[in-house]
Formats: sequence, structure tokens, C-alpha cells
Amino acid sequence: MKSHNDQKSILNKKTKSPFTKKNKILRLLWNITYSLFFKWTPHWSFNNYRNLILWLFGAKIGKGSIVFPSAKIFAPWNLEVGEYSCIGPNTDIYNMDKIFIGDNVTISQYAVLCAGTHDVSSESLKLITKPIIIEDQVWVCAYAKVMLGLTLAEGSIVGMSSLLINSTDKWKIYAGHPARFIKDRVITRD
Repeated sequence: MKSHNDQKSILNKKTKSPFTKKNKILRLLWNITYSLFFKWTPHWSFNNYRNLILWLFGAKIGKGSIVFPSAKIFAPWNLEVGEYSCIGPNTDIYNMDKIFIGDNVTISQYAVLCAGTHDVSSESLKLITKPIIIEDQVWVCAYAKVMLGLTLAEGSIVGMSSLLINSTDKWKIYAGHPARFIKDRVITRD
């Protein structure tokens, strides 16, 4: 077992960034573009304009999908959104790895999709990334958090303020901290 001083000296070492120079430049250009041309647009209009900007940075955004101007997207080139989906206001799409969002999906306000973390036992806090896959007709409710490497199966719901640490099953509702199965999602005609 290492002494406290040994551990302290390990933590004080300079570590190499896991990001390439190209990645850093792309993120700098994206952050400038986001600040100047994306986040100031009114949420009720300019959607095609915002989608074009995301597309120019490598995102794939399907027909009829909406990305609110206050949505924070770490790396547009790691984002793929299907048709008629919505990334709501003040969401945090921390896509250090790929995030795939299917058709007719809602990511509600202040939700967080986090595709990266760090290995806390590594002296350099090595970056760990894994994709998030969100299948069709999923709803990630307000303030919910979805961790890396998960698949949200078709029709599932992650309840408000929940922390999802495991993948979901089709047409099931999950809630809590950490989220657990609550009940089946049954669709009725209005």
C-alpha cells in the first residue's frame, strides 16, 4: 500500500491529455460557433439553421428533429439523432463518445447524457468513454441523468431526476436514484 506522500506525488504528476490536437481545435471552433451562432437563436424558430450548424460539425440530425439553442453539446460529430426527436432546453449532451438517439425521442429540460468518465484508480484518471444508445419512442424526463455505455430500449421512460446506471427494457418505466423498474408503460388511445 502506498503512503499518503506517495499518493500525493502521483496525483501531482502532469498527465498527458487524452484528446488529440485535432480534437482540441475542433472543440474550440465548435465552442466559438456555438457561442456566436447557435445559442442566441430563439427556441421557437431557426431550428433548421441550428441543425445546419450541427451538421456542419458532423452531427446527423433527422427530419423534423428539434435541438433547443440552450442545449449544451460537447462534440457534435459524436451525435446522431433520428426523425421527430427533441433535445430540450438546457440539456447537457456530454458526448465524449457517440450518442445515438432514435426516432420520436424526447430528452427533456436539464437532462444529462454522459458518455465519459474517469478511472478513479488510475494515477492519471484515465478517460473512459462508452456510447449511449437511445432507441425509438424513449422519454428521458427533466433533470434525469443517463450514464455511459447504456442502451435505453424502445419505449422506455427514465423518470424525473432519476440516475440511470443500467440499461432499460422495452416499454418499461424507471425512476429513482439510482433508477429502478417501476412499472410497464402501456399506451392507450386518447
